[in-house]
Amino acid sequence: MEVTVAERGQITLPKAVRDALGLTKGSTLEVEIENGRIVLRKNVDDAVSRARGRFKLDGFASGDDAVRAVREPGEPPRG
Repeated sequence: MEVTVAERGQITLPKAVRDALGLTKGSTLEVEIENGRIVLRKNVDDAVSRARGRFKLDGFASGDDAVRAVREPGEPPRG
């Protein structure tokens, strides 16, 4: 994919890239130079990543079951 650098040094990441990495407004990226290349890495130190694994799944066999219960109220947990 090719992008153009704007007057103020900005680029627009193609939608396919943003979608593949789950980037939304306010997402932060690490910018590095490696062997003459610009490397962008998704900063995983965001609120969701910090909270992951800190909540109990009482009554659910897995995280997937907990998500299904939120998305499909009234369905009993599997497992």
